[in-house]
This record gives sequence, C-alpha cells and structure tokens, in this order.
Amino acid sequence: MSCSLETGQVSIRFYEELNFFLAKDKRKTRFKTQFWFGDTIKALIESLGIPHTEVDLILVNQNSVSFSYQLKNGDRVSIYPVFESFNIASLTKVRPEPLRETKFILDVHLGRLARYLRMLGFDTLYANSYDDETLSRISKAERRIVLSRDRGLLKRRIITHGYCIRSHNPSEQLIEVIKRFDLNQNLNPFSLCLECNEALLNITKKEIQAKVPPLVFSRYNSFCVCPACHRIYWKGSHWERMRHSAAFGSI
Repeated sequence: MSCSLETGQVSIRFYEELNFFLAKDKRKTRFKTQFWFGDTIKALIESLGIPHTEVDLILVNQNSVSFSYQLKNGDRVSIYPVFESFNIASLTKVRPEPLRETKFILDVHLGRLARYLRMLGFDTLYANSYDDETLSRISKAERRIVLSRDRGLLKRRIITHGYCIRSHNPSEQLIEVIKRFDLNQNLNPFSLCLECNEALLNITKKEIQAKVPPLVFSRYNSFCVCPACHRIYWKGSHWERMRHSAAFGSI
C-alpha cells in the first residue's frame, strides 16, 4: 500500500517592489506554480522567497484573503506590497494591528543603521550578541519592527512587523526605512544616546566643565548626557556632518 501527496497549480503575480525577491524570469509577470494541497497562501509566498512582512494585500480570485487561506487548484492569486499612498485598511486581511509606537530591533549586520536611526531619535535596539531567537522574542514582547537583510528571519511566524533591507549602504538603508515607514514627521534628531539608546538629558554647562575638552567647553553652550553610560553630547561637528549628509538631506 502506498500513498502520495497531491499537488495543484495556481496562477500568481507579485507587484511593485515584491519583484525584488523573485528570480528574473518571474518578475513583473503572471506565472504558474505548484503547491501541495493543504498549503496556505503564506507558505507559498515564502517558498518563493518573499517574507510575509513585505505583503500588504492578497487577492485570490479578486477576493481579499488572509495568510491562512488554503490554496485550491486553479486559484488566480495577486500579491501586493505595503501601500504608501492610500489606505486599504478596510480591504486587506493580512495587515497586522498597527503599532502605537515606532520602535525597531536590528540584526547583527546593521550596526551602522542602528546608530543612524538613534541619531534621528528612533528607539532602536541593537546588539551583536542577538541571535534570531532573541530578535524574534524581543520583537514580539516589545512590539518592535524587525529590520534585517535575512529573509529567513523575517519569515518567522512570530514576527508580525518587519522590513527586508535592500541596500548594503548604511545611508541608503536609512532612507529606505524612513520612506517605508513614512517617518518624516517623527524625526527628533540627537535625542537618544548613540550607544545605549537611552533618552538624553539636558545638563548645565557648569556640571560638565571638567568632563569635556576646554575648547569644547568654550565653544558650545548646550550639552546633554546619557543617564546610562554618562556620555556627553553637544552639537558639534558630528551634528553638522549629519545635518548635511546625503542621508539626512534626502529624507
């Protein structure tokens, strides 16, 4: 006696930036692909290399469905990325509950991006000791958006909010994140410690006289301190470089 798993076939198309994840022969075109009966649409999407966190709307036979939809032979599937220009909240069945706060957690390869995000005032966790399990657990517990170039990490079911970074350049990565999450109105530069991610506190000039170089003390009047690591910040050359950098100017 033997048994065999049955397969079906669907017609599928991915739109806009989702094509970034596909093989060249499957980009910007509708193609047919097989699935195992019992598979969900989420399983099919991720088998084609696309993290579910990149998807905002799934239409099957012109009807919006959730990730748990079980595929049927002959289904016509259309997959759309996150929409930035209009609200589809009443239509989509895959978008998770919106986060009340924009908070990030980054994988071990995005250390420079973490500093840039902190420099712009965004609560950003990063440590080179984080493994995938730790990232996933913290993301769920603290409702943080996972930023990573690792598609496998972003396919984890426990992660509901995430983004797959495309560029290898930290400045370009920063622009990607600002645009993807529409953060232009939420910039609060130099309000967080670049090392600890703690909110900086104002400190009087008199209190830091013995803690900064004499030239800095004489040239600047406004100072902040990190309550955790006690680093002292002032709007010096590093602040000016950030203000006029390509990343900051392009936001």
